Amino acid sequence: MRQISPKFARCFRIWTILALAWMAVAIPAGAQKKDKSKNSPPPDLGEDIKSAMRAPDAQAVDQTIGESLGYWQIGDVESLHKYYAEDVVLVSGAWEPPIIGWDNFLKAYKAQRADVSGTRMDRSNTLIKVNGDSAWATYQFIYAAQKDGKVAQFRGHTTLILLKRADRWVITLNHSSVVDSSIPESAAPMDSAQPVTR
Repeated sequence: MRQISPKFARCFRIWTILALAWMAVAIPAGAQKKDKSKNSPPPDLGEDIKSAMRAPDAQAVDQTIGESLGYWQIGDVESLHKYYAEDVVLVSGAWEPPIIGWDNFLKAYKAQRADVSGTRMDRSNTLIKVNGDSAWATYQFIYAAQKDGKVAQFRGHTTLILLKRADRWVITLNHSSVVDSSIPESAAPMDSAQPVTR
């Protein structure tokens, strides 16, 4: 059997005394807090649980955008409809009049899907601002799809306006702009021998 060194025993006693002293101070402080809580009404745990289950509005808006893009990509129009208001207005990246209303959007969506396959939309740099029951979000996107055996890819920006209706965020305006993705050709060098006309 090993013997404990006197130095270790002394350190152990000091630590034990310090721990007991700390407990002597901590227990009355804890009792005081307990007495104070007896005088105050108990918290409504039901509300705490409910609020913990509800996502903050900005997070709910972000989830709405993500889920709507997911259903848009896989072509599930019934699930997609949950995220768009009946009176939605859509401005596409093409030079065309705005699309007004869910039914018109659905027709345009189906026509687009008929021409392409393998659609994919990736978003980045999302910024969301919530103000009461309204919110706006803006993000950049990269859209890719196959058409006639070739891959078409576009980059752009989307801005959404959303309203909270019956505890759900719905898109009421979807405005997208396509950024020219082509690489500019280099300019032809100017012939310095040609005279400059003014």
